[in-house]
Amino acid sequence: MVDDVQHEPRACDAALAHAFGFLGKRWNGMVLGVLSGGPATFSELRRAVGGISDSVLSDRLSELATAGLVQRTVDEGPPVGVTYALTATGSSLTPVLDQLAGWAAQNLPPRCPSAG
Repeated sequence: MVDDVQHEPRACDAALAHAFGFLGKRWNGMVLGVLSGGPATFSELRRAVGGISDSVLSDRLSELATAGLVQRTVDEGPPVGVTYALTATGSSLTPVLDQLAGWAAQNLPPRCPSAG
């Protein structure tokens, strides 16, 4: 016999919804993950993330910088260079991203190589 007890779904935590809305945006988590390994140039990020266009990477880096997670530093050169690094706030996400990656490796089905 099925229990007829009705359960109210737990309300979504606003902070969690906000975090996933931002971090769940395509590429943001991956860019932060790459930068958790240390500062990188634009071309290093593009190679490390793979499959991201220059314009989207530029947009994501701007969003992450505006949110205070990434710092953009211009080297006057010559040659002029730009380096991106996590801020202290961005670095505070590294343990969370590491835990999420570990959970995904253990609990999600493997991705097909052709699935982008």
